[in-house]
Amino acid sequence: MSTVKRLRIETSVVVVIDIQDRLLAKMPAAAALVRNAGFVLDVAALLEVPVRATEQYPKGLGPTTADIARRLPAALPAKTAFSCCGADTFLEELEMLRRPNVVLVGMETHVCVAQTALDLLHAGLHVFLPVDALAARGQLDHDTALRRLEQAGAVLTTAEAVAFEWLHDSTHPQFKVISKLVISREPV
Repeated sequence: MSTVKRLRIETSVVVVIDIQDRLLAKMPAAAALVRNAGFVLDVAALLEVPVRATEQYPKGLGPTTADIARRLPAALPAKTAFSCCGADTFLEELEMLRRPNVVLVGMETHVCVAQTALDLLHAGLHVFLPVDALAARGQLDHDTALRRLEQAGAVLTTAEAVAFEWLHDSTHPQFKVISKLVISREPV
């Protein structure tokens, strides 16, 4: 039996972690994070991949940034725990979807993303990390967290790779639309 983890539309869910205005302002790669996370969310919407999201202490860190919030379900659970799994019934709701492949986007890589990924791996789920849709204030923290999470069993990937892995084939009905999204998100 193969241990290769593959993304499929019907087995995936996207989780958006804490892309909030006050913290986003401190991210050197804020524009790329919003562009790439937004791209993953747009592709997920076209392919009907469910999306969940959280906000870390919104009273202090502000709301999810508007460009991401417009792509999310209306009510986002607030949390004080760094892991999304510490937000009310988050893990139970995720498990009820019966989609073992969780694509994480958001920030910060070494705090909330890392702790969420570790908890999801511990729960037996497969974690995929599009590294261009994750951010931390410091590059060392970001890079070290990615190495640790890969060693723990998470799969490092990119936003575009997620999209094409979901499509699987250029004959997919959404291929042309998603190809246009790929072209439109390229930095000028």
